[in-house]
Amino acid sequence: MRSNDIIVEAMSEEVEEIKKLMAFKKRLEKRIEKLNSELKDMQTMLEVVNSILLSKGFKRAEIVKVPLPAEFPPPKEELAVPLSEEFGEIIPLNTVTGEPLAKIYVGENSLKVVLDKSKEFNVNTPPFNQFLIERVLARMQEKDSELARDGKLKPEQIFSYNIVREGDLIREILVRNFDAERLKELKSSIRWTLEKMYEKMKGQG
Repeated sequence: MRSNDIIVEAMSEEVEEIKKLMAFKKRLEKRIEKLNSELKDMQTMLEVVNSILLSKGFKRAEIVKVPLPAEFPPPKEELAVPLSEEFGEIIPLNTVTGEPLAKIYVGENSLKVVLDKSKEFNVNTPPFNQFLIERVLARMQEKDSELARDGKLKPEQIFSYNIVREGDLIREILVRNFDAERLKELKSSIRWTLEKMYEKMKGQG
């Protein structure tokens, strides 16, 4: 075999090896992405378990009301807010059996959670304060506040929320400044919280 043929064969083998390594690299990246996603889900589940433990041994915290800019209109008597330019998507939240809990109206940088009025969700029913407020909403706000103090986030970009109530009944939850990852967490956390509250309400009925 001529030396040129040997060189060509060696280069061809090297190219094939590189292709195999690139394919293996892509499989590794996909696996890592999947494992990261599973880790986040497990962390969320751990937070849920912690919140249940807290609800059985800790005193309820008062709801922190954070004022929002005027872009959030005051709640109307009819809470089934029509889809508008401000909110471009509606996400229904239901129990596993299909019972309606709320609707999330999602805008570009704000969302409004309108609770099902017939359910009469009470602010004192666990795990609303212990989990949704303390473990989710307040933590998101605290994290952004720290970033703002370090100069890594503008004050107007800090995550903020407000709870609209009629007495002890929760009517709406208003949120500003969130990204796609936080939106996913908010949808999951709010649905889980309302479902657990609804189960407690049924058990008391």
